[in-house]
Amino acid sequence: MNSSSYSDIDDEQLIVMIHDGGENDIVDYIMNKYKDLVRKKASSMFILGADRDDLIQEGMIGLFKAVRDYDSGRDASFSTFADLCISRQMYSAIKSLSRKKHAPLNSYISIYATREGSSQEEIPSPIEILETDSKLIPEQYVIDKENLKDLEENIERDLSDLERQVLDLYVTGMSVKKISAVLGRDEKSTDNAMQRVRNKLKKYLP
Repeated sequence: MNSSSYSDIDDEQLIVMIHDGGENDIVDYIMNKYKDLVRKKASSMFILGADRDDLIQEGMIGLFKAVRDYDSGRDASFSTFADLCISRQMYSAIKSLSRKKHAPLNSYISIYATREGSSQEEIPSPIEILETDSKLIPEQYVIDKENLKDLEENIERDLSDLERQVLDLYVTGMSVKKISAVLGRDEKSTDNAMQRVRNKLKKYLP
């Protein structure tokens, strides 16, 4: 079958065909279809200190694992499952890198990103929670190098491993729900960790 013909078939059906010993063309079609998602994820996680090309490679590995492991009777839609597998693979690779701790703070402005699947009204950005002047807007908020160093030291000292992981993923634009899925934790404990991070950051930022 020509790969262009697969566009009329649901992804879930295509995965079943692959598991049943389908053509290699189907795998190539799925990998090509989702490569833009991989690139998008790599761009968002790039701020965590990893090389973008390496992240793309890891993302494609995660996508292949999604194709291999997807179970239509157990998992959500394939696109949702693939998104999760790609994110997990990239974040696992980032954690294993020998890198400067808390690199995302070097691009702290990224915390203004809109959360996935939520409006800013539903989940305010940290700066909206922390600001004391209601007229302050993100573009006017600047953390100089000295304050940034202090912030990094405070986070290193006061945040738990879980809280650091939650903050890492939050600055990439992930929602609490997505973070909980990537970390393999329940949403309640992840949300609690996020609230603790917010409360602690309140003490550090002017």
